[in-house]
Amino acid sequence: MAATPSVQTFLKLSVAAAIATIVLKTLAWWITDSVGLLSDAMESFVNLASALFAIAMVTIAQRPADEDHPFGHTKAEYFSSGFEGLLILGAAAAIIWAAAHRFVDPQPLQSLSWGLGLSIVSSIINGVLAWHMLAASRVHRSIALEADARHLFTDVWTSAGVVVGLLLVSVTDWLWLDPLLAIGVALNILREGARLAWRSVDGLMDSAVDPKVRAQIDAALAQFAHHAIRFDHLVTRRAGQRLFVDVHMHMPANWTLGRAAALRATVEQALMAEVPGLRASIQLLPLDVEAHFDDLNDPL
Repeated sequence: MAATPSVQTFLKLSVAAAIATIVLKTLAWWITDSVGLLSDAMESFVNLASALFAIAMVTIAQRPADEDHPFGHTKAEYFSSGFEGLLILGAAAAIIWAAAHRFVDPQPLQSLSWGLGLSIVSSIINGVLAWHMLAASRVHRSIALEADARHLFTDVWTSAGVVVGLLLVSVTDWLWLDPLLAIGVALNILREGARLAWRSVDGLMDSAVDPKVRAQIDAALAQFAHHAIRFDHLVTRRAGQRLFVDVHMHMPANWTLGRAAALRATVEQALMAEVPGLRASIQLLPLDVEAHFDDLNDPL
């Protein structure tokens, strides 16, 4: 099986695709004077800015841990997702503003067949790239790549809506459909922008790993659990591409430190083999000792 290209490779392809679609969609707007196609072109400028910012953040995220950042820089990817969400919100506001003026002063559309053809070509470029990027985001566990892919999918669907709407304009001659389409595009990308912004905030709050990864962790620990070994107080968190697990491992009090440490090393290796990129922290405790934590509901 061929290796999956790196996150940076996909983001560079996203930059190239954004430039190509900007040219195609801007040309489509220029020859048709459709505010719906103008809104589609404006979203492609957001794609370009987002991809460039994502490359910068992914580069920072891959820096090794240092004295000031002992857990690494992986959370930088969440800034990319949040930045993309804010750009989308700004683009939506600009689209609504442009569409409102066209409601007041409707304009006939020109050369729709050429404009729609260019829009369809750009949508095919974005759709193919987005499909591969979304698959790669799961392999690399990259929120920056996932955010860019989902934004491209949004672009594809909004472009499809604009194409269908403009075909209706050509059949019915209802010029008010054009700005209405633009507002529909704006509302759709507003929803996507809000979702991306929330995903970024949620990631910065140290969310737990997803259920599939948690099941893998539980399965790895189950290999070692028996009457003399017990695991509890397991907590997980995700920071960009890095995953963390903290767990208490109870064992007989008469075991030597060397024997306990050897078993802990074996458990850590099993966890990291089951979940690549996982960083495990295991605290050793005797079977008859329980750790006590402050009540989560107590005020700090």
